[in-house]
Amino acid sequence: MQEIVPVMLPPNLPEPPQGWRWAKLTDLARLESGHTPSRSRPDWWGGDISWVSLTEIRALDGTWVKSTQIKTNEAGIANSSARILPRGTVCFSRTASVGFVTIMARPMATSQDFANWVCGDELDPEFLMYALICSRRELRALATGATHKTIYMPMLESFHLCLPDRPTQVAIVQALKAQLAAAEAARQAAQAQVDHADLLETALRQEAFLAVLDVWPRESAFVEVCDLSAGGTPSRGKADYFRGDIPWVKTLDLNFGTVTHTEESISAEAMRSMRGNLLPAGTVMVAMYGGAGTIGKSGVLGISACTNQAICALQPHPHLLTPDFLHEWVRFIRPEWMKYSGGNRKDPNINKGVVEAMTLPLPPVSEQMAFCQTLSGKLAQARLIKEHARSQLAELKQLPARLLAQAFDLAP
Repeated sequence: MQEIVPVMLPPNLPEPPQGWRWAKLTDLARLESGHTPSRSRPDWWGGDISWVSLTEIRALDGTWVKSTQIKTNEAGIANSSARILPRGTVCFSRTASVGFVTIMARPMATSQDFANWVCGDELDPEFLMYALICSRRELRALATGATHKTIYMPMLESFHLCLPDRPTQVAIVQALKAQLAAAEAARQAAQAQVDHADLLETALRQEAFLAVLDVWPRESAFVEVCDLSAGGTPSRGKADYFRGDIPWVKTLDLNFGTVTHTEESISAEAMRSMRGNLLPAGTVMVAMYGGAGTIGKSGVLGISACTNQAICALQPHPHLLTPDFLHEWVRFIRPEWMKYSGGNRKDPNINKGVVEAMTLPLPPVSEQMAFCQTLSGKLAQARLIKEHARSQLAELKQLPARLLAQAFDLAP
């Protein structure tokens, strides 16, 4: 089968399939541009005339636009080159965000960043929309410009479209819309599975620790069962400090698992300069800085390393506490960290004192090891479920593009 890109430039137009033909797009539809009323006139904005812009086009891609967030009014239209175009006008973004397409569901205007086609009787607007989307990669390659890539009007006027008769266009569109709707329903179902899988780990950890807390209350402070420390940052002004072989952990390196690699390493001299210590494997690390998205991120060292000052390192006393039990507990109580955050920074922090005062239950070490072994098995199964769900979701996200390509994959 020979794939035909449905929108192309002459002269190298392939032979069309039987019953199809190449036609200059401007012979099938009236090409219109748009315009932006003066931004210095606020009285020309905020009316009831929808105005399609690059701000919203990504969200509108492949749909009928009923209304836009940005609106102009009759004065804005009257005092600019903007024109109100009819329902069914196909809008193609030609500047910066090139290649996104929407159809007007009611009369409205657009910015000058769009090429707008008002379709004649021989051309179904939805067929044109899908043809343009199917050709998006090739059309984007036509854009030129140093700062913002643009497809200029003379080139747009040369666009040719491969199309069958109008009834066949409508049939293709209806079949494609049904397929795309089914694909979207499947994507939403897969997303729900991913969301459920994301919650499953949390639920398993909660179930396990609630059972522990029924027997062993939170009576032991971290400072009573761990040695705690915070690291530092060597001077960035000394390049040699960052050419060493000592792994240096930052919050970006924390992965909620075993940390075996760091983005940066430092020299022994750098570690001495910040009065840091080399921490052994099995040290549990907790992020203290960075706001809600970072506070409480954690990991366990699988290597010897040092940390920066944004991390609190906890070395559990081996006769009282195992690293795995401590790390699972740290993950379980992560929502609590934000209760203790403070400071005047945009991103709130916690301090080492907060970590020291945190409490945990303390079963015997043998029970901690059995607990972690059981929980680890359950979490491994949950991660397999999550991995499968995410794989399915990734496949389904690619399905609309494949369906579009299939709709225009025609043998001559």
